[in-house]
Formats: sequence, structure tokens, C-alpha cells
Amino acid sequence: MNIELKVNGSLMRADVDDDTPLLWVLRDTLKLKGTKYGCGIGQCGACTVIADGEATRSCSLAATAAVGIEITTIEGLSPDGGQFVQAAWQDHRVPQCGYCQSGMIMAVTALLSKTLFPTDDEIDREITNICRCGTYDRIRAAIHAAANNRS
Repeated sequence: MNIELKVNGSLMRADVDDDTPLLWVLRDTLKLKGTKYGCGIGQCGACTVIADGEATRSCSLAATAAVGIEITTIEGLSPDGGQFVQAAWQDHRVPQCGYCQSGMIMAVTALLSKTLFPTDDEIDREITNICRCGTYDRIRAAIHAAANNRS
């Protein structure tokens, strides 16, 4: 099936099976490799993108269901990694292995688009992505810094 997706502000076409997850269309068809495969069941968050303003696990969303939705991937945040959440991640040295980071940054960007200064409880409730390296203290500090330094 031929579909048209709006990804990072551009219309892109893909020929996919009805049940192909958005994750694989982004990575394999559109060659946007920043969105990572983690668990494949929507629990870890490595594949998180922003879909119409909401953090969305792309492994659990059929690409055909994403037609008409504004999709933003990590590549769409900034050409140079200078978006305010990305900058906070760098300033607070959040990544260790880095595998979960694009999904984590997308989830945080979605949260900060709705909540200017999230509390620790709001962060715990909204950011459910898993970091196997356990950099949660740095993640929380980076989220608060990003909230204070957005531009």
C-alpha cells in the first residue's frame, strides 16, 4: 500500500504492508536511523517519536495509522543537536551507551511542550522510557535544566 507521511515537516511516500510498524518505515524506508528499535512491544521507549504533539512508541503504531499525523523524529529537532533538550543532555552528560537517548529526548520534548516546569512526580509519570545504564539522576537534572533554559 502506498502511503504519504508527514515526517519532520516534509511529505514522504512509502510502499508498506498494512501492518508495518512506523518504526520500520522510518528506519528502513525513509532512512531515518535516529529512532531506535528496543523491545518491539512499546515498553522501553527507544523508538519514541512525537506524533501530533504526543510522545508515541513507533514500534506499536502501524505506519498506515500515521497517515495525516505530524511525525517528528530526533532528526527533526535540530540539524546540529542544539535543540534545548539535546543541549541539556550534553551539558549534564546524560548518555552513557546512548541507545535510549533519542527516544528519551523525544519523550522529554513532548512533555516540555505541554508542561513548562514539570515536577519530579510529573516526570516520573510521563517519562516511562527505560535507560539500561541507569542515568536517571542526570536525566532528571537535564529535564529541569531544559525547562529553565528553553529557547
